[in-house]
Amino acid sequence: METKIYAIKTTASREEQVIDFIESNVKKKKLQVYSLITSPGMKGYIFIETISEDEAKQAFLGVPYAKGILNKPLDYREIEPMLEQTKATVNIQEKDIVEIITGPFKKEKAKVKRIDEQKEEVVVELLEAAIPIPITVKIDSIKVIRRDGEEDTEEEDKEKE
Repeated sequence: METKIYAIKTTASREEQVIDFIESNVKKKKLQVYSLITSPGMKGYIFIETISEDEAKQAFLGVPYAKGILNKPLDYREIEPMLEQTKATVNIQEKDIVEIITGPFKKEKAKVKRIDEQKEEVVVELLEAAIPIPITVKIDSIKVIRRDGEEDTEEEDKEKE
């Protein structure tokens, strides 16, 4: 039997609680529900994959914060862009000179020591610090201001003095 995806309207920011209640209902009533999904970009809705609208309705019957169901199933292609996690391609390399643009070290310049693309984090060492201390920051909280190998870096200027 082919499954269908339905959207259930919820109170905004209560999507996770609704999913927990629905999971409990599905187990108690032994419903044929195959997945429950919430999307960060879609507040006030959760998506339920099941065999029929009736099964979906039974799943959220009596659930607090669940307000209703859209009257027709959704095509997967309609919600696919909201569900797939896309990573921004960041052009940062080891030894790049970067500026920290958020957090307690905002406006500080640093040198990239290591990049962890899975965690979307970068380990940097502040250039102005008396003792080089590695700090970990999110990739989106830095911007590259100079590539490794470009002429006259600040460190070279200091060495010349």
